[in-house]
Amino acid sequence: MSELSKLTISGARAKLRAKEITAVELTQSCLDAAAGADALNAYCAHTPEIATEQAKAADARIGAGDAPDMCGIPLGIKDLFCTKGVKSQAASNILDGFKPEYESTITTKLWDSGAVMLGKLNMDEFAMGSSNETSAYGPAINPWRREGSDAKLTPGGSSGGSAAAVAADLCLAATGTDTGGSIRQPAAFVGITGVKPTYGRCSRWGVIAFASSLDQAGPMTKDVRDAAIMLEAMAGYDAKDSTSANLPVPNFESMLTGDIKGKKIGIPNEYRIDGMPAEIEKLWADGADMLRDAGAEIVDVSLPHTKYALPAYYVLAPAEASSNLARYDGVRYGKRATLQSGEGINEMYERTRAEGFGDEVKRRVMIGAYVLSAGFYDAYYRRAQRVRTLIKKDFDDVYASGVDAILTPATPSAAFGIGEMKNADPIKMYLNDVFTVTVNMAGLPGVAIPTGMDANGLPLGLQLIGRPWEEGDMLNIAYRLEQSAGFVSKPNKWW
Repeated sequence: MSELSKLTISGARAKLRAKEITAVELTQSCLDAAAGADALNAYCAHTPEIATEQAKAADARIGAGDAPDMCGIPLGIKDLFCTKGVKSQAASNILDGFKPEYESTITTKLWDSGAVMLGKLNMDEFAMGSSNETSAYGPAINPWRREGSDAKLTPGGSSGGSAAAVAADLCLAATGTDTGGSIRQPAAFVGITGVKPTYGRCSRWGVIAFASSLDQAGPMTKDVRDAAIMLEAMAGYDAKDSTSANLPVPNFESMLTGDIKGKKIGIPNEYRIDGMPAEIEKLWADGADMLRDAGAEIVDVSLPHTKYALPAYYVLAPAEASSNLARYDGVRYGKRATLQSGEGINEMYERTRAEGFGDEVKRRVMIGAYVLSAGFYDAYYRRAQRVRTLIKKDFDDVYASGVDAILTPATPSAAFGIGEMKNADPIKMYLNDVFTVTVNMAGLPGVAIPTGMDANGLPLGLQLIGRPWEEGDMLNIAYRLEQSAGFVSKPNKWW
């Protein structure tokens, strides 16, 4: 039974419907795997009682012939999603002990479809980070290691716990969120598939906010087919989210034909950055060749404002974060600092936020407050919004020319070591998002697919950027690329 956690969603679905296994057996396999993987620090809360009850209910639905695709599938849930009665603290000390009295829309949809919650997954604090090292729980650890080395590597961030759990078979799939690459970068670092849907495709209600105009939830899975299955269950209109799109959700899995003959794939010149490792260059070129061999037309395209995306992002995202995080003041919920004699309400605010937030969150809140201040609003925030409009227009122009998807690297390197960036300039860490932030700035769908290995035996991924609302077409191209790349490597178990 210990092997059941290694199944994909589609593989488990087939076995569950054929009555070869039960949801309870599948869930127990994942619970056992998660309980034995403390060294990865992927889970920050285990929910075996809830999982067992949900699995029993799933078995009953399957027996009655009422089984949606996700019925009986055990999932890990990123700590950013509010789950009723279960600790949900965005990996921050300021929300220590917070147990919501409500369920996020996405997790509600998943439970309604019969999915099973194994527990909550580690992440960067308030989703601010690219290495999972800002977490109040301590860093999640990548299950992969460099050949010949025992050095612990980052699983990426902010959805590092989700990435590590899926790659190590501690769950069949996981939820993630992506504000500037926080699904796609960790997916590439651990050799799994990660999808950032079009902004508005999945509800943000009940997902703890970082930057509201950029945040979007998506699935992190073992392959593209699983991503298509899970995305359909997560997506859909939600009246409680004013940015949710009232559009029908297609059957994404049915669109995975692998036929991409005649599709036009763009290669953006501006993504050829200075100092790009030769391995990443080769991976990108090989990916383009795979798609060409499958019948796609490869064309060079220009996204001229790409070079401004990262600086504009690191104005807009902290600005929105400083506003969103103003609510954490020790008054209504979460941590409240102990006051000294004679101190009042202002000291309570200051102490609570000083003790509750980590260094990276404080840095971004201060940057955000600065760019929104009266003397700098026009110089920074308004200018960054104009740049964002130009970035979106770049993509609109490319897609208007007939391009169906854009192929880029997912990350500028393979996974780096825990602590390697500790004393580096924060901007060096921010450069991990160089290939991913444009997708969030333009509100587009993107997917990271593992397609190769570096010289140290670590996974490398490519990114496909799709047309807005055409996740199905994007996933079909990703499916073809996945088939051509034939990436099946798994980390050697050491934990």
